[in-house]
Amino acid sequence: MKKTVIAYLHTHWDREWYREFEVFRLRLLRVFDNVLELLENDKIPSFYFDGQVSALLDYLEIRPEKESAIRKFIAEKRLFIGPFYTLVDEFLTDKTAFEKNLEIGLKISKDFGCTDFIGYLADTFGHSQNVPLILKNFGIDKCIVWRGCGDIPSEFKFNGINTVNLIRGYFTDIFSAEASVEQKANMLKSNLDKIAEKSSNCLLLPIGADHLGVEPDIAEQIEKVNNILNDYEIVLSNPFEYFKKVKFDGYEHNDELRDNSKTFILQGAYSARMKLKQYNVKCSYLLEQADKLQKQYGSKYDAVIEYAYKLLLKNLAHDGICGCSTDLVHRENITRYEKILQIANTVIEELRLEHDFKTPIMQSKELLPEYKVISKHFGAENSILYDTQKIPVTEDFTDIYTLKKTSAEKCDINFEVKNGKIKIGNVEIEFVRFEDDGDTYNFGAVENDKGETAKIYSFKNNIIKTSFFDVQVEFGKLINFKIEWDNKLKNKLWQVKFNLKNPVTETFSEDMNTVIKREFNPDYDMRKHLPKTRGIEVKTNFAPMQRYVGTQGFGIITQGLTEYEVKGKSLLITLLRSTGVISNPHNPSRSTPAGPPYEVLEAQQLGYNLAEFSVGFFTPEEYQKYIDVVFPPYC
Repeated sequence: MKKTVIAYLHTHWDREWYREFEVFRLRLLRVFDNVLELLENDKIPSFYFDGQVSALLDYLEIRPEKESAIRKFIAEKRLFIGPFYTLVDEFLTDKTAFEKNLEIGLKISKDFGCTDFIGYLADTFGHSQNVPLILKNFGIDKCIVWRGCGDIPSEFKFNGINTVNLIRGYFTDIFSAEASVEQKANMLKSNLDKIAEKSSNCLLLPIGADHLGVEPDIAEQIEKVNNILNDYEIVLSNPFEYFKKVKFDGYEHNDELRDNSKTFILQGAYSARMKLKQYNVKCSYLLEQADKLQKQYGSKYDAVIEYAYKLLLKNLAHDGICGCSTDLVHRENITRYEKILQIANTVIEELRLEHDFKTPIMQSKELLPEYKVISKHFGAENSILYDTQKIPVTEDFTDIYTLKKTSAEKCDINFEVKNGKIKIGNVEIEFVRFEDDGDTYNFGAVENDKGETAKIYSFKNNIIKTSFFDVQVEFGKLINFKIEWDNKLKNKLWQVKFNLKNPVTETFSEDMNTVIKREFNPDYDMRKHLPKTRGIEVKTNFAPMQRYVGTQGFGIITQGLTEYEVKGKSLLITLLRSTGVISNPHNPSRSTPAGPPYEVLEAQQLGYNLAEFSVGFFTPEEYQKYIDVVFPPYC
């Protein structure tokens, strides 16, 4: 008896990646024009539009006349959209942004008439254990994943949600290949055999790939292939039908999905183009504060806050925030981030002027006793700039200070720089760097590379002078480090290394505004396990973080440094990773390409760089109050 294969037609749509947004959008017009024509002529039963509405909106901005047809196909359950606004990375976004992604995406999807939703996460680089709970809170009880699943069944429970593991990935472009029907049947059989090993008697088969259109004769091709296949019957349908047919009462997984033994999870994306990560953390923080403040005073900025979140979510699409696109793409990301900062700061300042309250950071021509000066510029006061009945004139311009509220708490942590070593309590700090022969997807470890350690020359006036860069130290409830330097080196990994008393076997880090625990083998050395055969991504002791990581009662809070590593008795934070290619086909840490080998000079981050982090002794249970020191709430 043949096994049923539920096949669904889709295209995975990166808004921007190895081509810029407008280039890809012109392709989108051709791809989706064709999809609508096939639906109109009943050549295909349905189409699944990648779980995100942003691509649909991008299409309709150029083809507004197609909206009525789109609404008709959605009502007929032949076109499925949402629930997300964009397909964001799960480890580099905080909970607020992820929830906004669903909130905005569902609102748009439901406005178009869509009522059926799956947490569709087919290409994100691993999966956060906190995502299923967020999906459930939005009434979504289904999920589709791929990367990071390791050797688990096709149907399983992922932290309480019915979830499908796409055993062979989301791309099946066999029907687009220049091959005979017999050859296509053989290729399909090979894939289906592997899916069947992990599935029940019903299999799920995505038909599509990155930016790929639907073959006009897809139904005829499937009919011909079915006549050849002995063990399988492919039925064109949609993933919702598959969820109805299978049971999820077997395997349960209650942890994150970051196993790269079967699929690449592209861990170097945690640290590629670190400036993007720093922008993201700053924008996410300020935009959330602006939103909370405006809700406290009446929500009159709701529309502009949603607009700003849309800008943010466009940047959080995985090929954006992960830093693995062209230089032009990421320049546009930075422009969006700057717009978000303009909006958030303006909303906060207008509310402050209207309601007369103080904020942790503010601008003034007066020096306030409880604030310290961060910077100074020549300009006009905001009370004039934001008054619609006034225009600033020459006489209004003066010195304007950016002020930050100071903490009354004194540092009670023992700190010393002595005999060329930095010590905080019983923790020693070093600055190290290594060769990186990788790309934007993966750090390329060099076999037997022992790295370099910065020499510590002096500590005077709160400045530590090293052979790599100078480090400014500030004392408060935490000890704060600020590093600014002119990077002139290519293909390097720069880290700060915290040497602890015991081997690091577990860490606690922030994920979606909660603390999660990870376990490590501190003796594992990735350089001794570099792959020698194709199709392997080396296992590493690197992991993503958001703002906090800690172990053994020691905690580190960073401002946009989003990757750490465990090595023996040391916990290391990545300060910068320089690379010059999207996907290096000779990356020693990953034996096959993960994308195109385009050169991206700006990913080297030559020139000015900034890294900031704060350290102290506190437990994971206390992390939030220390987060509030570095990221103070505005209300």
